Amino acid sequence: MVHTCVHWFRKGLRLHDNPALMAALRDCQELYPVFILDPHLHNDTCVGINRWRFLVGALRDLDCSLRKLNSRLFVVRGKPEEVFPELFDKWKVTKLTYEYDTEPYSLSRDQTVTTLAKEHRVEVLYKISHTLYDIDRMIEENNGKAPLTYNRMRAIVKTLGPPKKPIPAPTMEDMKDVKTPCSENHEQKYEMPTLGELGHDTAALGEEQFPGGEQESLRRLDEHMKRTGWVCGFEKPQTSPNSLSPSTTVLSPYVTFGCLSARTFWWRLAEVYQGKKHSDPPVSLHGQLLWREFFYTASVGIPNFNKMEGNPVCTQVDWDTNPEYLAAWREARTGFPFIDAIMTQLRQEGWIHHLARHAVACFLTRGDLWISWEEGQKVFEELLLDGDWALNAGNWQWLSASAFFHQFFRVYSPVAFGKKTDKNGDYIKKYLPLLKKLPAEYIYEPWKAPRSVQQAAGCIVGKDYPHPIAQHEVISKKNIQRMKLAYAKKSTDAAEPPASLILSLFPL
Repeated sequence: MVHTCVHWFRKGLRLHDNPALMAALRDCQELYPVFILDPHLHNDTCVGINRWRFLVGALRDLDCSLRKLNSRLFVVRGKPEEVFPELFDKWKVTKLTYEYDTEPYSLSRDQTVTTLAKEHRVEVLYKISHTLYDIDRMIEENNGKAPLTYNRMRAIVKTLGPPKKPIPAPTMEDMKDVKTPCSENHEQKYEMPTLGELGHDTAALGEEQFPGGEQESLRRLDEHMKRTGWVCGFEKPQTSPNSLSPSTTVLSPYVTFGCLSARTFWWRLAEVYQGKKHSDPPVSLHGQLLWREFFYTASVGIPNFNKMEGNPVCTQVDWDTNPEYLAAWREARTGFPFIDAIMTQLRQEGWIHHLARHAVACFLTRGDLWISWEEGQKVFEELLLDGDWALNAGNWQWLSASAFFHQFFRVYSPVAFGKKTDKNGDYIKKYLPLLKKLPAEYIYEPWKAPRSVQQAAGCIVGKDYPHPIAQHEVISKKNIQRMKLAYAKKSTDAAEPPASLILSLFPL
């Protein structure tokens, strides 16, 4: 039987290592590659301007690659459950393919669409390619439960063997009997999204540091894989949170959107490692990809994973509700230059180093402001290019010492931590130019500068730059006591998972 097939792109915005797309081409006569702008996912609350720009770039790049194969991308606007019945009838579809997605919303959406497809006699086929492994299989191998430590997960991975090898992108040969019908009004009806479509203010947009798209991801991958010594010696904790250019690969946004296949990344690293001495998980680049699997597995196996309440592994903490503190943190007005510089970089560029994430997450939650990690999770989801549901929820729980990591007495100093790798405060000067004339001895603590020094620097604390929002030395000690109480309240028979080996936020 020959098929009229829709391949539904969601994540997986690429042609390489896309088994669901290759399955669509089998016995296919007409192919409709579709991307749906779903109001539940693509709205100005969930998606900040940088993240939106990245997605628009990724879709344009995908359309360009499809056109080289005499096909193209159909961008449809609306709820998938309302869009698909119409498309099934209009195009006389017989097969629907997509890449499997483990997020709760995605699973329920896909179930609804599958039911509708069956009603329209459309065969549905999905493939696993967003993760290195089949996440459900990992849980099965651990007696039906998510492994709660990295070491336990590594033991499971060992029994499963290496990830599947990636498959090549489709070629003209694969497409020779396939056509993509296009109407004359295609551009109007299925047009690419624009930067202004979600109503964002595009005037404030800075230069795009990390353009979206498969071609850009492969170019960056090639570039990094040439640095064999750096790849083999990579140890995540040794990289710098406040270097002026990224000290890691910044491939995580490309893996998040599926512009770059995690399996392609894994096997390219394996080629570089071959026959050479190299770092190992958890700190190596392979180790970072395995952290991603760890949090994906946790997110599938643990109910209510992105919430405190109803989440069985999450410590229940009496976080404060303080909209002023939250806004000051979010808008880089805490009066701590290291924290404010990080939050400024996040808003301007959509990316910050993993240790910078540690610093601002600890500051918001158990370190200083005592605000729920769920609030920080929302801000990161909106602003980070690599904001990923599972990794975001897992790492906020980790950094707030709510789950996975339990050494709550280890608190990042908003002053001393940044000084370790940037004594002169060059990073602060870059993102907070208002402070750039302050001498290095005061740049992390401008409130300590004598009035005459502040005047000479053109920055008066309390007028040009805020006073510190909290007294770190005092409040952090008080918060450690509050965490102690929260831990004491945990039921004594609850099995507490031991701390894993390393703090990682997987921004590669």
